[in-house]
Amino acid sequence: MKLSPIRPWIILGTRPEAIKLAPLFMTMRNMDRFAPVLVSTGQHQSMVRDVLKAFDLTPDIDLAVMQPGQTLSLLTRNIIDALDPLIAEHKPDWLVVQGDTTTTFVTSLIGFYNHIPVAHVEAGLRTGDLMRPWPEEANRRLTSIVARRHYPPTDLARDNLLREGIDPKNIVMTGNTVIDALLSVSKRLDADPSAQAQLLARFPFLDPARRMILVTGHRRESFGEGFRNICTALAEIAERDDVQIVYPVHLNPNVQGIVHETLGGKTNVHLIAPVDYEAFIYLMKHSYFILTDSGGVQEEAPSLRRPVLVMRDTSERMEAVNAGLARLVSTSVQTIVAGAYMLLDNPAAYAKMQSDISPFGDGRACNRIAEDLLL
Repeated sequence: MKLSPIRPWIILGTRPEAIKLAPLFMTMRNMDRFAPVLVSTGQHQSMVRDVLKAFDLTPDIDLAVMQPGQTLSLLTRNIIDALDPLIAEHKPDWLVVQGDTTTTFVTSLIGFYNHIPVAHVEAGLRTGDLMRPWPEEANRRLTSIVARRHYPPTDLARDNLLREGIDPKNIVMTGNTVIDALLSVSKRLDADPSAQAQLLARFPFLDPARRMILVTGHRRESFGEGFRNICTALAEIAERDDVQIVYPVHLNPNVQGIVHETLGGKTNVHLIAPVDYEAFIYLMKHSYFILTDSGGVQEEAPSLRRPVLVMRDTSERMEAVNAGLARLVSTSVQTIVAGAYMLLDNPAAYAKMQSDISPFGDGRACNRIAEDLLL
């Protein structure tokens, strides 16, 4: 007798979620025992679309909840209004969420209200400070309270869950699905000279004689003085004639204004629009090091042997810091500049921040998660 397929809804809303859940959806789609449904809340509509394009995917359901300038409260309400009736009607077997976004927390709450089990990918990351990162730290903790299955990427994340009283029978350490995505797309690009040529043509301003520093910065808790300090530090680093800075600028107006005000017009600073996932991997691979406040980049860069300077006071991904592959430099002008100069001027220090082994996984996280949901 053939068993009915398991019907998980894989629900995402932002670019990082799309990167980390796309390979899981593809893994399940290729298994006879699953009939997965890909749902986008549209929290980051255009950026999600660009990521899914790299995996040749489109959402089965797109809620398109994004509104210009909406608050977190309004976003929460809009996701509930759009998603709750669908889940109540279709009653999927699982709701699969990832990470720490508003989409993740709200989906988990809806699952709890409708008695639908929640599987939490990338569970257990903690800083211990509810305001850093904000609101993501709270989103993760709240999701952990109601989730049925927890998939921490590392030993440290698993230990966090155990300390909070999560039943060890419901925890499976998997590695991070971002490594699955990164290795898959990177391998495909390496094997396609035409794709490489197209990507090279998209960035004609890159000067091979200058070391490229890739920057990402958009954290809410840094808005204001912290973000102004970041931009001031970048402007000081850009005074060197042996570097070039490439900064795909987040669409948030709180980011756009200060970045263009402080860095616009500098000849060796390239402020570009957010790029698709393939292009971002290309930029990471061609960078000398990366300055970021992003969580995902802290995971991806070590797999590409690129040192990371984290422009935050705390990180929920201390594995890379503990391994010496990343360094916290806060949002202080002095510490950001000092960290950058260390990597630019000290080859020995640079070499110490490279490793052939990633602390975040081996590229088989999706298989482990799918196999666990079959049990």
